[in-house]
Amino acid sequence: MQCPMDAAASGTSPVMQFHGIVDEPTSHSSPLHSVLERSQRHCYGHETPGAAATDELLICLSCQATCTFFSKPANFAPNFALSLPEVAAFDMCQKRPIFKLITQQEKEHLKQKCGGSWKLVFKYIVVRERNYSQVVAGPGHSIVITTKGDVYSFGANCWGQLGLGDTEDRFTPCLIRSLQGIKIIQAAVGSRQTMLVSDTGSVYAFGKGSFVGAEFSDAADHITTPKIVESLKGVFVVQAAIGGYFSAFLSREGRVYTFSWGRAERLGHSSDPSDVEPRLLSGPLEDVLVAQISAGNCYLLMLAYQPTGMSVYSVGCGLGGKLGHGCKNNKGTPKLIEHFRTLSFNPVSVAAGTWHAAALGDDGRVCTWGWGHTGCLGHGDEEYKALPTVVQGLSSVKAVHVSTGEYTTFVVSDNGDVYSFGSAESLNLGFQEDEEAADDADFSTPNLVESLKVLNEKAVQISPTNSSYWLNSEMGYPHTFALMESGKLYAFGGGIKGQLGVKLSEGQDRLQNPERVPIDIC
Repeated sequence: MQCPMDAAASGTSPVMQFHGIVDEPTSHSSPLHSVLERSQRHCYGHETPGAAATDELLICLSCQATCTFFSKPANFAPNFALSLPEVAAFDMCQKRPIFKLITQQEKEHLKQKCGGSWKLVFKYIVVRERNYSQVVAGPGHSIVITTKGDVYSFGANCWGQLGLGDTEDRFTPCLIRSLQGIKIIQAAVGSRQTMLVSDTGSVYAFGKGSFVGAEFSDAADHITTPKIVESLKGVFVVQAAIGGYFSAFLSREGRVYTFSWGRAERLGHSSDPSDVEPRLLSGPLEDVLVAQISAGNCYLLMLAYQPTGMSVYSVGCGLGGKLGHGCKNNKGTPKLIEHFRTLSFNPVSVAAGTWHAAALGDDGRVCTWGWGHTGCLGHGDEEYKALPTVVQGLSSVKAVHVSTGEYTTFVVSDNGDVYSFGSAESLNLGFQEDEEAADDADFSTPNLVESLKVLNEKAVQISPTNSSYWLNSEMGYPHTFALMESGKLYAFGGGIKGQLGVKLSEGQDRLQNPERVPIDIC
């Protein structure tokens, strides 16, 4: 069906009134920004470079900075104490959304927390930005963000989780028109819920309004158009994550906030399921700069930035060993996963699946841990792992991206190939020939996804559904998106609610091979 303009598009929405004055978009026409874009496209495609590559990129920036600063005035006062690489790094930091509405004192504080160097600040920003989610496959509905910051939604809409002003399902991508003029940089999707983060640090939420069961909710809990989360207005948010029973938010200052836990382990603080006040996670994270958060069904992973290397903290439910501490105990406060040091593994990205977890190292290795059902850890068995364990089946692969769903894991290599392992029941691993073959096949070790390989496209990001199927079975089987370097988007897996962005044939409930979604990211 054709997507109607929702009510908020008329300008009468409180969201639009709240944002009557919209920040002007950052200029992208400077020579320095142009050379950065050319360098990224040449070396990394459209992917943001990893932290290990930032020094090489800064060399290019330093050369261009010489011409830039002599040919035209800089956009900040000269500081003769800074070296040329430091000047280039500072100039690039100035252009990032994280530096919007930030005082000079706050800039200096961030610089000190990063190790006293603008190059280290720039590395921190790059690590953070490379973990933003442009495409999210939720349980029954999907969200896609373009490079311009526009947002498209499609799939199940029973609680208004598409943000289109109604509760009708959509089978093709629909632009959320009420967000026009607002640049969205990151999305989080949960069961009947959606949250979006803007480049000015605001969080917009729609869909189910709380984590209480449907039997305790009423029509007032349906939010059908994006609304600002009022309790976060004092926090400049750069990332949001939604678990099975909680939400988590990462601030510009590297602090983590959570609310609505509603279970025995309450992520370091006591709160009710209906609690809408963000609670700061402190304790061991008091002086730690967090660069990324990732939420599983009942636990949270946090990637912490340090000048000497990265580290990972975990908190929540420890069943199956998914907290990575060598035991199955729950943790009510964040705890450092120490085993990465034993492995000489420097993590640059983490992925908290529903029941298992994965981490990407700066050397291209991949570690997994937690429940091992259906071989989702990639170690050739279904045993759980309570400590991060390197996936030996990827020893000849240099990974640049890792993602996890419910008992599924995807890895993208530096040449754009995709490997997957775990549950193939919903056809969302992408490499099985048919359902009968999937029943007999062994997917407990990494396998090349041939159905993506034959597209002759370089993959940059894979997004599988990351939620409990038995809690969302009415939404159909899980599905997966593959984002290509060209900006093309492909989908496969379950799609009865329209979550694939393509209409299925009569009687069809799953898409066996990847099919192009009619939307370009770039």
